[in-house]
Amino acid sequence: MPSICFFILVILVCSLRAALGADPYVFYDWTVSYITASPLGVKQKVIGINGEFPGPILNVTTNWNVVINVKNDLDEPLLLTWDGIQHRKNSWQDGVSGTNCPIHAGWNWTYEFQVKDQIGSFFYFPSLNFQRAAGGYGGITINNRNVIPLPFAVPDADITLFITDWYTKSHKELRKDVESGTNLGIPDGVLINGVGPFRFDDTIAPDGFPFLTINVEPGKTYRFRVHNVGISTSLNFRIQNHNLLLVETEGSYTVQQNYANMDIHVGQSFSFLVTMDQNASSDYYVVASPRFVNSSWARATGVAILHYTNSQGPASGPLPDPPNDYDTYFSMNQARSIRWNVSAGAARPNPQGSFKYGDITVTDEYVILNRPAELINGKWRTTLNGISYLTPSTPLKLAQQFNISGVYKLDFPNKLMNRPAKLDTSLINGTFKGFMEIIFQNNDTTVQNYHMDGYAFFVVGMDFGVWTENSRGTYNKWDGVARCSTQVYPGAWTAILVSLDSAGIWNLRAENLDSWYLGQELYVSVVNPESDGSEGALPDNTIYCGLLSPLQKDQAQRVKFSGAPSISGSSTTILVLLIMAFGAFIW
Repeated sequence: MPSICFFILVILVCSLRAALGADPYVFYDWTVSYITASPLGVKQKVIGINGEFPGPILNVTTNWNVVINVKNDLDEPLLLTWDGIQHRKNSWQDGVSGTNCPIHAGWNWTYEFQVKDQIGSFFYFPSLNFQRAAGGYGGITINNRNVIPLPFAVPDADITLFITDWYTKSHKELRKDVESGTNLGIPDGVLINGVGPFRFDDTIAPDGFPFLTINVEPGKTYRFRVHNVGISTSLNFRIQNHNLLLVETEGSYTVQQNYANMDIHVGQSFSFLVTMDQNASSDYYVVASPRFVNSSWARATGVAILHYTNSQGPASGPLPDPPNDYDTYFSMNQARSIRWNVSAGAARPNPQGSFKYGDITVTDEYVILNRPAELINGKWRTTLNGISYLTPSTPLKLAQQFNISGVYKLDFPNKLMNRPAKLDTSLINGTFKGFMEIIFQNNDTTVQNYHMDGYAFFVVGMDFGVWTENSRGTYNKWDGVARCSTQVYPGAWTAILVSLDSAGIWNLRAENLDSWYLGQELYVSVVNPESDGSEGALPDNTIYCGLLSPLQKDQAQRVKFSGAPSISGSSTTILVLLIMAFGAFIW
């Protein structure tokens, strides 16, 4: 009898390990609503999540499953998108207009996605109606599993910073300005974590502004995850008297290099290790200031305080110097210096360098040219290759799922065509498991930034002037950093390479909110011709709209309450049954 009991106990333990060995689940309930805040001393409505502005940080680990029940308490439709989360073969969860119907005011929808084989620093934000200008953003931190060591000593703590240009106008007023062709103008300020500047200058930052204090301990090293979640302003980030050791950007470990400051463009995220190695005779300034602008922008400077626990007094003296305001060459050279750490382990226990992108044959080539806003059919619009994206009432992914013709065309041109600019819903027809080269050519007068959902792409080259076939000779084909957002300087080009190994319909957009809102986006359709069933199925809780509106069921039938334990239901069931069976046998 004891041997039989021992045998059953071994089976129970092995089964328990198998049950608990599944990728964990984490559950959140979020209410997105307007709250009142005074980030620049003036009361205004901002978008908060569960009453927080900025919103909560998703702190998860590689391969975890994330379930977020989102209730829309705004007065207009809402979608949240997860900037940099790849949603492998599951573009249904992407949260942009081409993949999802919006969550109507008063409705809710449950996002379910896995942070598959990813690590690093990302963020989320509302993707519709210029809402990011009012907030609704927050951080996403994806940690390595314990079996994958960091390529640096474990820092003493994490600090997440959101830097953003900010206007006291509402997002609704700002989008009307953009629609009318009015330039956004100088921001009213730059926020750090949703609050205004420290009183570094009485004429610029009057007394009474709320500001951020970052409390640190001498001798310790902190990982600063810094996200530019703004509208359209490139920002230079720096900490007085402290070096920034760059270690990661948007999911890729980088070659570790010290910087005195870093240009962080709209939509970009960086991780720095900062050691508290000063004598703490005073506090220190943390600064985020606009780039490539004139002195009239001085009021738009974000300043926080780095406070050592043994500090002897307040921060003093001038702010640490930024680079020369108009020196785009400095900024480009800095960007070129960011390299991929090809020997570091990432989400999986294999070196990143095992994927040699420089040896892969390019199958598709696109030169995508942007232009400043222009009038098309009497309305101000922006274009990519002469096409301003027209959002259909039926999301592209739903139209594809239900074989609805006429919603979109797979005919986005691979270069600017000799024809008038137009409104259209034109997609890139991507080759599944192909290798695409995209060159962004910036014909605007400001820095433009581009993001691609679903993938990390390799930034292999950038330079001033017009890209030509000979420009490929300057490409970095070994350790160009892999990321999801890149800048393109005015009068310059940036080249990326991307492996289209994830089926779905994926958004490629300008991160500058004014450019995006007026039409600078498109989608890449990647279809697996073998239809092997690996792509995520239509979610049970899909919201229907446009031509598919008749399929929409009552809201109550779509609600999924996410108050559940952080292990999968099947694992829990198996565990309970095993314990009951063993208990019954012993009895």
